[in-house]
Amino acid sequence: MSRRFNHGDILSGAVLAALGIYVIAEARVWTYYASDGPGPAFFPTIQGVALIGLSLVLIVRSLRHPLAAKEHKVDWPGVARALATWGALAVNIALIELIGFLLAFALLTFFLVVVIFKRSPLVGAATAVGCALAFYVTFPVLLGLSLPVGPLGF
Repeated sequence: MSRRFNHGDILSGAVLAALGIYVIAEARVWTYYASDGPGPAFFPTIQGVALIGLSLVLIVRSLRHPLAAKEHKVDWPGVARALATWGALAVNIALIELIGFLLAFALLTFFLVVVIFKRSPLVGAATAVGCALAFYVTFPVLLGLSLPVGPLGF
């Protein structure tokens, strides 16, 4: 295999482009735009198109500027942070049903700030409370939309 094609960005770009095509294909069964505004297919379609476009940019960039083998090293601490973030998001989704959106989101924010970005717990707590409050003011108060609530009522 040519050195040009022996690059993870090309493979990951191709897989992400395929994912974008799948998202668009799945969204086609839903309404894209209705008389009262965007339908359920609107955002998935836009996300699929963006995913395909950005994947193609990644592939083209990798083909035009291939890295030398010695320059291409895996950033294992970065990989660990990315996986921890995905894990935290998965736990957050499960917690929303148990404790409600605002508390789950505040815990996710605290984890990201303290563990992933390595800030102090005080900064993490302030950021978590501020972000949860911003969500509450934006959605239930200003827009009149309800967020999932837990047994504590928030």
